Amino acid sequence: MNHPALTPSEFRRFQSFIYSNAGIHLSAQKNALLTSRLWRRLRALNLDRYGDYLDRVETSPDELVRMLDCITTNETRFFREPKQFEFLETVIAERMRRDAAEARRPAVARVWSAGCSTGQEPYSVAMSLRASLGQGWEAHILATDLSTRALDVARAGIWPIAHAPQIPPRYLTTFMLRGHGSQAGQMKAGREIRSMLSFARLNLNDAGYGMTERFDIILCRNVLIYFDAHSRRAVVERLVERLLPGGILMVGHAESLHGVSAALRPLLPTIYELEPEGVMDARPGRR
Repeated sequence: MNHPALTPSEFRRFQSFIYSNAGIHLSAQKNALLTSRLWRRLRALNLDRYGDYLDRVETSPDELVRMLDCITTNETRFFREPKQFEFLETVIAERMRRDAAEARRPAVARVWSAGCSTGQEPYSVAMSLRASLGQGWEAHILATDLSTRALDVARAGIWPIAHAPQIPPRYLTTFMLRGHGSQAGQMKAGREIRSMLSFARLNLNDAGYGMTERFDIILCRNVLIYFDAHSRRAVVERLVERLLPGGILMVGHAESLHGVSAALRPLLPTIYELEPEGVMDARPGRR
């Protein structure tokens, strides 16, 4: 069945509304994408025009959540951008262990996966930390996303077994369970790493995040590309506020924070540190 056209004026209304509510900038080239993704909501609500649907969204917080679910892209995979995980397991974990041994920090790692999608990122972090920090350490990982649909998948911790090759074999056999019977063809995160994670819906564009916790590591990867310069700067400033001194912020391979925040210094491409005074430089080969 052919869906109705999204008129230029309707598209501009959606552009403005989505930017105001999620900080996501839709270029003119996204007209067809928006049309196709929202058509099923028009059908579900028995509406004929996109303008009528936006009227509904503007007065219904629940429908706003559903609309944002429709338009967000949840592309992800386990251990995406392997060099960042290598850095996590060597440089960052080594520094954490050293600081704990010298009584400069507790043996507790706190991580925020901001934009966790369907969960592959925070579960990958859980596996890396459990393996690299060793016995006696706790790790608490907060995983948030704008999409309730993606969060439901992440909470369940179940994915097609076809994703297994993305996970290093030593982690796959230690931390993941293969489904049998009715669960054949699937794999599930084991209890050990599931216990490290908590999930919540969060809009990075909100002025306040409703949290007081500060983190050793924040991953906000392949999310900032959806914001314009103004929104990107505001989001990064709020993320920096949630970092502990010496904390690490990781972004996606296509993202750069050059000129975005004076509080951060680059350690490697896409890896930044909130530098405290008097702390040893964490970059490999430097002291």
